Amino acid sequence: MSTVATPIRSLPTLRKLGSTVNCNLDAHAVSKEWFLGFADAMGSGNYMAVASLLVEDAFWRDMLALTWDFHTYEGRDAIHQFIADQLPKFKPSAFRIRNDLTRLHVPYEDIVCIQAFFDFETTVGYVSGIFRLVPLADGSWKAHTLFTNLEDLRGFPEKIGALRDHEPYHGKWIESREREREFLDEEPGVVIIGGGQNGLTVAARLKAFGINALVVERNKRIGDSWRNRYATLCVHDPVWFDHLPYMPFPSLWPVYPPAAKLGDWLETYAHSLELNVWTSTEVVSVNPGTQGKKWSVKVIRSDGRERIFQVNHVVFALGFGSGLPNIPNIPCQTEFKGHILHASQHKQAAEFIGKKVVVIGACTSAHGICADYADHGIDVTMVQRSSTCVTSAREGIPRLTGGLYLECGLPTDIADRVNASFPNFLLKLVHQRVMTDLAEADRDTLDGLRRVGFKLNMGDDDSGPVQLIWKRGGGYYFGTRSSTGKIKLKSNGSITRFIPNGLLFEDGSTLDAGTYADGRAAPLWGLNDEGELYSVAREIGGRGPQAAKVAGLWAMLGNLAICRFHSKACIFGERY
Repeated sequence: MSTVATPIRSLPTLRKLGSTVNCNLDAHAVSKEWFLGFADAMGSGNYMAVASLLVEDAFWRDMLALTWDFHTYEGRDAIHQFIADQLPKFKPSAFRIRNDLTRLHVPYEDIVCIQAFFDFETTVGYVSGIFRLVPLADGSWKAHTLFTNLEDLRGFPEKIGALRDHEPYHGKWIESREREREFLDEEPGVVIIGGGQNGLTVAARLKAFGINALVVERNKRIGDSWRNRYATLCVHDPVWFDHLPYMPFPSLWPVYPPAAKLGDWLETYAHSLELNVWTSTEVVSVNPGTQGKKWSVKVIRSDGRERIFQVNHVVFALGFGSGLPNIPNIPCQTEFKGHILHASQHKQAAEFIGKKVVVIGACTSAHGICADYADHGIDVTMVQRSSTCVTSAREGIPRLTGGLYLECGLPTDIADRVNASFPNFLLKLVHQRVMTDLAEADRDTLDGLRRVGFKLNMGDDDSGPVQLIWKRGGGYYFGTRSSTGKIKLKSNGSITRFIPNGLLFEDGSTLDAGTYADGRAAPLWGLNDEGELYSVAREIGGRGPQAAKVAGLWAMLGNLAICRFHSKACIFGERY
């Protein structure tokens, strides 16, 4: 595809559009009229007619439905080129609008849109979509955003509900299950490295599509990646935001589950869904394959047994930093007489009662670790080297997700699709507005932090924590508790080096410590020039000229909500 100019990004305000909206508007009638024209133009291949139904600065986000990849197209010209290139390959047909999910949406008094769901089919699968119409000065409505998402492949339905296994297995299940888990009768189709939430959800998705996968986990038990974190850690997202595929959390669970509790749940998840997991097992090599397969994966189990699998697909589900701590190189560490710990090594603050502790970092891990020390009466100082974007979890998450994820809100699968339908560059503009409201809602918390010298920011271009998450996986903190007054703070001066009893700063000041803990993590992802994540649920080699050399190697990482939605996309990224 040739390059076309990207329009200047802005929100579709009524002022910009030069329009007003009648309060007696029939949203269903407007959406139906627009959709009939859209479906006719798409089905007949009239690309100019499709483009004429969009505003000049429209967005179209496609997730595998029409591209076999993740793409966001900006501007009517780019979208016209996209559909002209792709529609002949996929031949969309059987368009249907979802009247039950059509509504007038008024997020702000100067922004009004009609949001509607639709479905259609292509030569390879079944697609869901969402469009948002905005009013124009002449009284017409045109699409500002379009989203298309591959839901199922033709001939390869998920084996759930009515398609589940109907075999009674009288007296045979235990033996059958053991043979399947040990791969005595067939080789796995996919090897997944890492048994955290990402590896397990990909395995669950594969199983539902009839693809046998092996999950290799180096820890002794599934869930240890959570259990082995510091004892006071809780999940920072509310539980209704974090449901896993096929098996949602119980309704009696706490809003912010403890890490150890989540670890137990992941173990239960793997057992209940009969996922094939080998714990205490290491992958020692992934080399070009033989026997007609792309990759040869060698694993060693705890008892020394080795096995080599020939597969076409390997999924790396190792989490941020692949489990390796990113430790800053502060000079003269050998001079320090106390303990030096990375955040991943911190377990219980009680081990350091009576000592002074310095925690370098001022984001999520640092706040949790400092609170743990403070709760144990330990003299703890947080060293903040740069400003942090802080919002409360109570106010921030509902507002930043547009109220999609609530205890009694939309079904999770519907909320996920609405959430994904906002291109990330457009979402940035939305969140700039949200952050203004959020700063007011969190005023008391933020003012309290400022009073003690804590340096704050509102994210990149005042767009809040979500863009920081997408870009680098850090730099923010969703507060779930307050320890104001219990934690000392040093937020001025850069660290020069270690000294025997602590740290020396550029301004000549020192900070005594018996223990030093670094709260930083190593982000592994970011957004490309279309606003899509580089590697999540995609082949790590991308689609460039060198991609063939690493074809079949995939990456899956992110929080529980990301892995819930993207794990299915990971399956569809390749036509098995």
